[in-house]
Amino acid sequence: MEQMDLQVFATETQTTNLAALSDEMKTYYEKRLIDNAEPNLVHDQFGDKYPIPEGSGKTIEFRRYSPLPKALTAITEGVTPDGDNLQVSAVTATVAQYGNWIRLSDMLELSAIDRNVEQATKLLGAQAGRTLDTITREELNGGTNVLYAPKGADKAEVSSRSDITADCRLDVDLFYKAAAQLEAMNASPIDDSFVAIIHPYSAYDLMRSEEWIDCHKYAAPEYIYNGEIGKLGNIRFVKSTEAKIWGPADIVPGYPRLTVKTAISASATSVTVKEVIPEEACQKFAGPVAVYLGGAANTVTAVSYGAAGATLTLGTAVTSLAAGAMLCGQGGGRDGSAVFSTLVLGANAYGTTELENGGLEHIVKQLGYGDDPLNQRSSVGWKATKAAKRLVEAYMVRIESGNSYSDKAKAN
Repeated sequence: MEQMDLQVFATETQTTNLAALSDEMKTYYEKRLIDNAEPNLVHDQFGDKYPIPEGSGKTIEFRRYSPLPKALTAITEGVTPDGDNLQVSAVTATVAQYGNWIRLSDMLELSAIDRNVEQATKLLGAQAGRTLDTITREELNGGTNVLYAPKGADKAEVSSRSDITADCRLDVDLFYKAAAQLEAMNASPIDDSFVAIIHPYSAYDLMRSEEWIDCHKYAAPEYIYNGEIGKLGNIRFVKSTEAKIWGPADIVPGYPRLTVKTAISASATSVTVKEVIPEEACQKFAGPVAVYLGGAANTVTAVSYGAAGATLTLGTAVTSLAAGAMLCGQGGGRDGSAVFSTLVLGANAYGTTELENGGLEHIVKQLGYGDDPLNQRSSVGWKATKAAKRLVEAYMVRIESGNSYSDKAKAN
């Protein structure tokens, strides 16, 4: 009987471990990571991109020439006037590298119901997007031009972040004022308009205005930015849950806001709160922590567990305090309100940079990589280089406000 060579069929069996297919698998997951990262990169949309060429170091210098003053003095016939001088200012930014990874075991891949490499890629992509977006967001929110939303129906003036409450709502006038400020500084629009990056909670207060135009009602609705929701005057709005929120800092982990349980009518250096903070959380207290107590600045130096409510030791004695008063970490409003940022941007206001070929990279290591003689470990990860820099302070305005979610929103 003629024998059949079964190895002929074996050589045609394709597996993901074959070197010929490893790049295909990596490409698939690379796309998944990029797809999950990009929707979060709202703050990078409107900056100028300046990649650093390979082999050119990690620091980039941005230069800007100051405009020349008007030449209003008539020149004398036949006399050459004095010339002018160029004035240049420079700012530098140094890129840093960021990244994270997840290790997977062979048993997990063999026994788990879920597709873990795919899920890890999805989670890492979202993390990469939020990380890179936040680097730019934090730089932009350090700008020096600030408008504070006025308080209440009588539009009382507010002059600091700590005075922002939930009644300090965004209104149309604030944005016309921001646009006027940018125009007065000769800021150019981005495409046809200035751009505002706004949190959904803040956008709610504006979208009910009669002057609001939804983006699907634009004359050319196909030309919209990622996340764009509408327009007021010459400002187009882009919505993002990653828009900056300043909230009260945690006093103990997970507890930024506490409520005074017992009124104080004489000098006291401790206060009992209504909240029963778990003993483990009390033990994690890392003080002193700057707080607002009844709207006044103070510190908490110790936290003690109590079955009927925790007791907090104060750095400064209080002589009068009502039951139900707010005790909160500093960072937002002094009444515990979270403060929301809305950035209004002109063209060329800021720049972002990365090392060429050092942008967002997805890394998949198959079972057996490195020191793994039994093929027990694989991993999925990402890394990227990034820096952001404000280039022209006058071309951006930050509006700080409260909204109906200020009493519960947390810092991001």
